[in-house]
Amino acid sequence: MRRVAVITGASSGIGAALCERLLHEDVGLHVCLACRNTEKANATRNRLLSIFPNADISIVQVDVGNLKSVLHAATEIKKRFNHLDYLFLNAGIMVNPRVSLGAFVRGLFSRGSKKHTWGSQVVSHPNTDQAQTCLASVMEHHQVEQNEAKSSFAQRAIQMLTTADGLMTQGDRVTPDGLQEVFETNLFGHFILIRQLEPLLCSLEKPSQLIWTSSVNACKSNFSLDDYQHSQGQEAYSSSKYATDLASVALNNHFNKQGLYSSVVCPGVVMTNMTFEILPAFMWKLLLPIMLLLRIFTKTYTLTPYNGAEAQFWLFKQKPESLNPLVKFHSCTTFFGKNYTEMRKGAGEGGAAEETGWTEVDSTCRFAA
Repeated sequence: MRRVAVITGASSGIGAALCERLLHEDVGLHVCLACRNTEKANATRNRLLSIFPNADISIVQVDVGNLKSVLHAATEIKKRFNHLDYLFLNAGIMVNPRVSLGAFVRGLFSRGSKKHTWGSQVVSHPNTDQAQTCLASVMEHHQVEQNEAKSSFAQRAIQMLTTADGLMTQGDRVTPDGLQEVFETNLFGHFILIRQLEPLLCSLEKPSQLIWTSSVNACKSNFSLDDYQHSQGQEAYSSSKYATDLASVALNNHFNKQGLYSSVVCPGVVMTNMTFEILPAFMWKLLLPIMLLLRIFTKTYTLTPYNGAEAQFWLFKQKPESLNPLVKFHSCTTFFGKNYTEMRKGAGEGGAAEETGWTEVDSTCRFAA
């Protein structure tokens, strides 16, 4: 029986590069492109078929930032397949990302810890209470402030250039579902998709893998359950990615005994359509020599979608039950261009998941759109 891999956000960037790498490894794999834009998805499918004429590639339309679309896509996937071997949760967005040079300078000379003091009141929108009720079954929270250790000037510079923490801000907006768009697209839509596809994912005889695309920008200091959608902050992307890391730990705690395993990966700093929203493409080309030099200090400047898909591709070749559920798998590229996967401390290491209470998933959790 052919293995099946569903990849969200597969029409471009890391998702498209991953599809090509998967087919190079196993041309018999059925690859399902789960994309918002079907025109782009068809173009990607045609390009892949020009490389792999005998490949089995299908498309399902899904916008993970729209719950009606997620539920419809889940129904379609269940009609087509009896089992999913891999679900790559790759789609994601930033809204109006901006780089602040002033914040960068202040961050370089700041020796204090970074703290967020957002209020505990969450902005209410239609359907928000339903989402909060569902998420409440995933987590209970007692936020623990994190004091970052004082670091040297060079260490702070590398930290900010590697993670963009404190360097980049994003806007956000409310979706028709009444949810913050970044939160719904990067985490909640995927979470609902997983829950809807449980019958295809949970099998002790044939384990399945969930592989989330997280980020080096996933910072604990930017996440608070009091404002879990990050409606009151300016680093929604970072918050959503840290919440993704925690959700993966919770999913493992609940589903490993049912044959479903979850991992998170960090693709590193990659030039994609998302990064081109921050700065124009020509600016990135001008900065390319500097970014290549930064590989001397950090290997997370993968730069190309092919390199960025390294950790996802590595996980594809592993037995999911043999993986450490508490680490994050990072795509890395050496100064000389060699790709490899590195395991680093994840949100579940050192009790982070316990501190935020993301340790159980209620199997009855459902969202009725």
